[in-house]
Amino acid sequence: MACAHMPNARLTPLPMNPKEDTLRYLQLLSEKFPTRSAAVTEIINLRAILSLPKGTEHYVSDLHGASNAFIHMVKNASGVVRKKVDEVYADTLDEPEKRALCALIYYPDERLELERKALQGTADEELAMKTFCRTRLLQVVEVARAVTVKYSRSKVRKLLPREFAYIIEELLHESSLEQHDRATYYNAIIDAIIDEGCAEQLLIAICYLIHTLTIDTMHIVGDIFDRGPGAQKIMDVLMTMHDYDIQWGNHDIEWMGAAMGNRALIATVLRISIRYANIETLEEGYGINLLPLANFAMETYGDDPCRSWQTRDFENNPRLTRSAGLMAKMHKAISIIQFKLEHQLIDRHPEWQMNDRLLLDKIHHGTITINGRTYPLTDTYLPTINPDAPYALSQEEEELMEQLARSFRKSEKLQQHLRCLIEHGSLFLVRNGFLLYHAAIPLNPDGSFAPGIVPASATDAHDRPADPPRGRELMETIDRTVREAYYRHHPDALDYMLYLWEGPLSPLYNKDKMTTLERYLIDDPEVGREHKGCYYELSNRRDICERILREFGLNPDTGRIVNGHIPVRTLQGESPMRAEGKRFVIDGGFSKPYQEKTGIAGYTLISNSHGIQLVEHEEFENRETAIRSGSDIHSRIQLEAPVGGRLRIADTDRGQELKQQIHALQQLLQAYETGDIKEH
Repeated sequence: MACAHMPNARLTPLPMNPKEDTLRYLQLLSEKFPTRSAAVTEIINLRAILSLPKGTEHYVSDLHGASNAFIHMVKNASGVVRKKVDEVYADTLDEPEKRALCALIYYPDERLELERKALQGTADEELAMKTFCRTRLLQVVEVARAVTVKYSRSKVRKLLPREFAYIIEELLHESSLEQHDRATYYNAIIDAIIDEGCAEQLLIAICYLIHTLTIDTMHIVGDIFDRGPGAQKIMDVLMTMHDYDIQWGNHDIEWMGAAMGNRALIATVLRISIRYANIETLEEGYGINLLPLANFAMETYGDDPCRSWQTRDFENNPRLTRSAGLMAKMHKAISIIQFKLEHQLIDRHPEWQMNDRLLLDKIHHGTITINGRTYPLTDTYLPTINPDAPYALSQEEEELMEQLARSFRKSEKLQQHLRCLIEHGSLFLVRNGFLLYHAAIPLNPDGSFAPGIVPASATDAHDRPADPPRGRELMETIDRTVREAYYRHHPDALDYMLYLWEGPLSPLYNKDKMTTLERYLIDDPEVGREHKGCYYELSNRRDICERILREFGLNPDTGRIVNGHIPVRTLQGESPMRAEGKRFVIDGGFSKPYQEKTGIAGYTLISNSHGIQLVEHEEFENRETAIRSGSDIHSRIQLEAPVGGRLRIADTDRGQELKQQIHALQQLLQAYETGDIKEH
């Protein structure tokens, strides 16, 4: 009974008998396949699935709250839908018709509404709408057929909306009939749909099916949160997808730590959100009550102009321009609290080796001394910093943080998204020859793996290595620590979330320091400069990337690394493809503030049965323009075609799993034949 409450309790292993274990497993398998014919049928089914084309995987990173651009990207599958339309209607539809069809597929509800408005007042409005629906139904069914060709019928069937499942399946697979009967049967279905008034609902259902099937798997390589106003909408969309994963970025970890209750990260989330006028995510998305912070800021900094704390990017929330003065005061108030709280954690954890970041006690008479040099402060009005105890919160600040922390804990939507980030997320992922992680693998100057810093709670005392973890072991240990903070609420693991956000050897940051305080309070760019770790330069070398790939169990000749974190400055000639094609950096600037650096509006890396492609996104104007014009993604670069023909599911990790299942079923057949297991 005690072991149920002691996850690290050690049990004495039972003696193993391989033959008995195999029979025990096969006995369990026989419950699902109770007869020889059932096992044979499943083997045939799995072997057929192995022959299907590999599903399409999409890789994106650094979304930073750009929900409208992300949702549009999902709807058009980074140009895959348009490509299918071109294949199906290459010679039968002109360009305006293709764009109109694409717009309908992307935004079916809105386009149907536009069509109804356009037909209002015409001679026979109802007949015209029926004619439109008939034409479009025939077209979207053909596109859906082209999309479903790489899936088994059973998989498609599972994804069909229940109310139209039978009809859609009949429309997609009517080709089994003789030609004359097929046309008669097909038209009878369409006529019945029109006559029963179901055409619009069915159109919408098929369009959403196309959305679902054009992206087999979505990989988010970090940083869903911060900067833009729609991170919660991105999370909501992801949670509707049938297969997706998330590799945590530093901004994701920041929000996750805040949602778990790390007060320093709660203050950080609030500071960044206010700085970029992104309080919509907090207030409307997650129901975080900012009124206590506003009241505290007004009482504390009522006459202070707070010139160093002016909010940026009011385009995220134009209505806030009327409250610019209050926003600046809130920004200053929460920033000072953040500095105190993070310094408290750094002081509590000397093993982090971040004592050089303890700066509040270096402030004296309007100056600050760093590394033996004294600088004047750009803001000397710091009434809440007590010179005798600079890192202690005032009573009012303590009360404020308790209110804010309660608001984060009680946000049902935020906690739901945190659970999703834990269940679908990880620090890294190895899948189908790709190694995915957001930022870096800490390296020494010679290219060897640098030792990391992890809390003692992250490893079992019996298994703790003599040397600090490095490489894959470091990444796995950190991954466990994050889960320990979530599931066990271990205080050291929860504190460690701050280190992951800004620690020098954190694989999510990997810079010498985070100079937030210096950039706010010192007018000297050199003092605020942050120096990147060795990884960012060394990982442009092929041999280093091959070393990393081997470390994670991948073939260095065929494996690829995908990460984001650092925007690709295409305007300065940078390429997303590094290390002779071994590494892809896919931070292309989904968030508008980064587009001045990148020159584009994001990347999608696509891996499908035809190879690897990189898609450059154009700037997303707005949803209304996309609905009316069917705007799309135009720049597509073919990076690599598969050697030996089109890739099949047999060539993927999923294929290896299916082959193991086939082997187990063949063992079950043998057990039936020898009488070791009885059919039932």
